[in-house]
Amino acid sequence: MFSPILKVLTLSSLSLLLTACAGDYAFNSNLDPKAINEYFKVGDVTVYEENNLPKGNYAIIGLAEGEVCQEQSNDAPASIQDARTKARKKAADMGANGIIIKQCLIIEEQDKACVSRSLCIGQAIKHEQEK
Repeated sequence: MFSPILKVLTLSSLSLLLTACAGDYAFNSNLDPKAINEYFKVGDVTVYEENNLPKGNYAIIGLAEGEVCQEQSNDAPASIQDARTKARKKAADMGANGIIIKQCLIIEEQDKACVSRSLCIGQAIKHEQEK
């Protein structure tokens, strides 16, 4: 006799808890929806090297460069990957869908502004996508 009452009470409690949790919830985030598009547009730019040029026709839009500066000695060192990403972002801002990297380098000589510095230079291009 005790067991069926306990089952009913447990099921009623669980039902009440589940329905109390249901409702119209809004997802709030500290991310700006416009910033998300800005962040992911780098992915639309294909990176090419001098020995791996794009196939087909393409037009050179202009020069795109990316520079990274390690400001403090305890900051992350300047990297070529970050400089390439910044160059890709500049190419995307120019309306390019590709970049031909001409040269990347790391400057390890410390100056007043940077402990180390990385730089990538490339040509922003617009090429026909293969279908």
